[in-house]
Amino acid sequence: GRRSSSVIDEATVARLLRAATAARLRAYAPYSGFSVGAALLGASGRVFVGANVENSSYGLALCAERSALVHAIVRGERRFRAVAVIADSDGPCTPCGACRHVLSEFGGDVAVICANVNGQLRIRELRELLPDRNDTLRRGASS
Repeated sequence: GRRSSSVIDEATVARLLRAATAARLRAYAPYSGFSVGAALLGASGRVFVGANVENSSYGLALCAERSALVHAIVRGERRFRAVAVIADSDGPCTPCGACRHVLSEFGGDVAVICANVNGQLRIRELRELLPDRNDTLRRGASS
């Protein structure tokens, strides 16, 4: 079910889901047929979208969440409040382990809105999805 988050309000959830849904329609997923959209909310209030981009070499595919993050970084955003992820999945779509780690580079206080196209929704904090993140080698996200 849905769990409330102290970090994000209902209007922001709806805004991010709309943006992620639109991005999903632009995914390039000819191999799996599994299109994913993501919308990342920066601390500035700007929203950055991404979609998964597959490659015939599956390991080189880019997930929607990392696609949105790259979009944000290139535009100078380094702090984030929330990310929405949506797909045509049985339950709410959650970020993969790699995306959880990459997002955590920029902090654990990120609301993760997991959704599917049927309206199922679950909200968690990134620190819940990646509770023991490795900060040992972290040099900081200010670079």
